[in-house]
Amino acid sequence: MNLFPTFRLLAATGVAAGAALLLTSCDTTPRERQEVVRDEVRNLDTLADRAAAKLRVAGRRAARFDSVSRARARQPISDADASTFANELLGTYAGIEQLTPATIEPAFTQFMQQVRARRKAWTQRDWDYATVISRRLNAQFRKIRLDIKGRDELHIRALQTEFTAMETSRDVKDLREAVREE
Repeated sequence: MNLFPTFRLLAATGVAAGAALLLTSCDTTPRERQEVVRDEVRNLDTLADRAAAKLRVAGRRAARFDSVSRARARQPISDADASTFANELLGTYAGIEQLTPATIEPAFTQFMQQVRARRKAWTQRDWDYATVISRRLNAQFRKIRLDIKGRDELHIRALQTEFTAMETSRDVKDLREAVREE
């Protein structure tokens, strides 16, 4: 067998370690190479076991986070707290069912300004209340959508998308933190 083309290929690709392996394998017996392979397989098994253990722990933490989230979602939203939250986020636009085609776009803008300003300090429960308010705004938007100017509708759609992105970002952040804990 002519090894010279192999050496040329290794040299061309800059793989000196490969060339060294070829040369050292010529100086060893099959039994010695077999032992080296066994050692490497043991090392790989150890690494795989460690990775599997980390994945099991992360999976348990993610499942715990999911069960806590589900339990929180099953808790009823207090109408009084939702009303208070709506007053804080919407100010003069808190009467969502009375919003008109002329006032719905400023209401969405007010809502998102407050969400942007407060979101970093919010708990998941605060996000639940904000989501309730967002759904109510969206329901009112759907009722009067045909009477809203195109420019205002586009702006509202952009604000709706921004809210969804912020809410999802918070969920992902909380999940990441839950998986990393301990």
